[in-house]
Amino acid sequence: MTNNLFYGIGLPYHKLNRKTLQGKLIVIEGADCSGRSTQVAMLKEWLEANGHAVLDTGLRRSDLVSEAIEEAKRGNTLGKKTLSLLYATDFADQLENKIVPSMKAGFIVLADRYFFTLMVRDLVRGADKEWLKELFGFALVPDQTFYLSVDPDTLLHRALIKYGHLDYWESGMDVGFSSDMFNSFTKYQTALKDKFDELDMDYGFDKIDGQRSPDEIQEYIRKKVSALLNKKAPAYRLRPD
Repeated sequence: MTNNLFYGIGLPYHKLNRKTLQGKLIVIEGADCSGRSTQVAMLKEWLEANGHAVLDTGLRRSDLVSEAIEEAKRGNTLGKKTLSLLYATDFADQLENKIVPSMKAGFIVLADRYFFTLMVRDLVRGADKEWLKELFGFALVPDQTFYLSVDPDTLLHRALIKYGHLDYWESGMDVGFSSDMFNSFTKYQTALKDKFDELDMDYGFDKIDGQRSPDEIQEYIRKKVSALLNKKAPAYRLRPD
């Protein structure tokens, strides 16, 4: 259930409504190397050039717990649920202290990933979906959520070009799919993609083929954002060739 402002009970100590939140929240979701950050940067530049005040944010940017998350990941010292709650705390801190104040001030907030990424990661690791939905019930409903869908083989190729190696966590080595990192990466990213598709049924993402050119994707996103800001009906959905 959603009250159209939050996905659940929301932030009970804040008296918020659509009139007090004068800005917009636009989310770009997708796996690592799906092109999210590129699209956020391009969209921010375009919005600012058109006179909009913009805040960009993402996961692990909370002053409260971001360092604790990084330390825990380096040492692999925390249990799955504890790490999940740390990420949820990071997200809640940013929502309360960055996203909501910026939207009150009329900013357009661009989120390079939202709690959906946290949900799919936890679902792959065996978490209960209803528990996760209740946990993230404080989250604002975005005005627009784009999801860049990219197949695991392409993600593998992009990760090796970008980093020169595979990341332990992005390969899902803690899950136990395989002792071989390349094999584990493919299986883990496939599982994440399946969970994103599952959440799409629940939350209604604007799903985009992330293997199209960055400029083509950006053109589509800008058209949809223009429609949102002008309060017009969305122009079209991006279709495969």
